[in-house]
Amino acid sequence: MSGRPLLEVENLRTTFRTDAGELVAVDGVGFTVEKGETVCIVGESGSGKTVATESVTRLVDTPPGTIKGTARLNGRDLLSMSDDELRSVRGNNIAHIFQNPQEAMNHCFSVGWQIVEALQAHQDVPDDEARARAVELLDRVGIANASARFDDYPHEFSGGQKQRVMIAMALVGNPDLLIADEPTTALDVTVQAQILRLLDDLQEEYGMGILLVTHDLGVVAEVADRIVVMYAGKVMERGGVFDIFERPAHPYTQALMRCLPNKGEETDGIPGRLPDPTDLPDGCRFAPRCEHAVGECEIGDQPEMVELTRDHEVSCVYYQQGYDSAVVRDESLEAEGSAGDAGVSDD
Repeated sequence: MSGRPLLEVENLRTTFRTDAGELVAVDGVGFTVEKGETVCIVGESGSGKTVATESVTRLVDTPPGTIKGTARLNGRDLLSMSDDELRSVRGNNIAHIFQNPQEAMNHCFSVGWQIVEALQAHQDVPDDEARARAVELLDRVGIANASARFDDYPHEFSGGQKQRVMIAMALVGNPDLLIADEPTTALDVTVQAQILRLLDDLQEEYGMGILLVTHDLGVVAEVADRIVVMYAGKVMERGGVFDIFERPAHPYTQALMRCLPNKGEETDGIPGRLPDPTDLPDGCRFAPRCEHAVGECEIGDQPEMVELTRDHEVSCVYYQQGYDSAVVRDESLEAEGSAGDAGVSDD
């Protein structure tokens, strides 16, 4: 890819003041999203995925939060904008879909009214034109009888339909970037697949980039172009979907892969737990849970990223000069066709 990325995040750090001390939720995170591509941020709950994406658009309350670093959208740093500038960008250039549409919607107003309100917050359009646009969007996201359902209230929609309504609301400004935070978590498998297909279709239609937060590697395999693996506020590994599914390099990424049901292993998950974000360990954040950890893994800061291929990097001492990366390789996850086994396709 050439030219400036649609979104470029560098050294993003988000902390919170708590009674127990400083809580470090995101610590030096960096990634990019190109126009028209889908980047998935993956990791266990508590890894900092949601805080990272909400920090990009400054949805984190400050105080108690503090956000540092840069997050450039089309070259403009979102973190240094005035509040007025940022309000003009939210909804128009960048939009969010949140994890639980049940909580994100106002149950005192009809879904149509809420879409109209979102539209008129960003565009000076009369009521009748706004209503027509809202109906058009409801129809586009697959709400049957959209005109008749304009005046229905959220409780009259199923979970999948509510998520479709939230997607319609996100599209009112034709955003360049859509941030979707676990958009299919509360949905059954069939509806989940429908929502993922809808996002894929809309991305092609609108040409927008998508930053998708998920802990579900099955979802990642279906939609991702590139992957960012986060753990305890740090990036462990990042790269193209085929690079990471066919040759996961970091022991944490490998542990996530082993949790996939089609890997044929009986697992109760990854042994141990995430570290206390108010008392983070030295060295690699994953070292206390890593079977390959040595003394060098537990001193200093998180290891520097090492480039394995042009678009595949890993933060692990075993890939640095003087170490043998074969120690941490898991050939059972690198078998020919492993990406296809996980559901990755060329479509």
